[in-house]
Amino acid sequence: QVQLVESGGGLVQAGGSLRLSCAASGTIYLRTMGWYRQAPDKQRELVATLTSGGSPNYADSVKGRFTISRDSAKNTVYLQMNSLKPEDTAVYYCRYGVVGSSGSWGQGTQVTVSS
Repeated sequence: QVQLVESGGGLVQAGGSLRLSCAASGTIYLRTMGWYRQAPDKQRELVATLTSGGSPNYADSVKGRFTISRDSAKNTVYLQMNSLKPEDTAVYYCRYGVVGSSGSWGQGTQVTVSS
């Protein structure tokens, strides 16, 4: 139903910045949006979420470095990533709806942070 198209991933050196975008299409309701990531040999983990009321929350590992935001007019969610570390290397996934609900996942975009 709701399709998510991500962009902005790529290769960046440690200390650099990237901004991920997630554009949603379809029948869209105001729901929690989120970013998750999965590194090799690890489970998918929460990076950040943004509730329909605009309240963000972050994983401890990214708090203070990453910012999640939304442009409702464009149906787009962003993840601004600053001070990137090699440990941030992962496939990043956009999520429509909280995990465990009837939501949607994006296709994933690779973020690679070099030393």
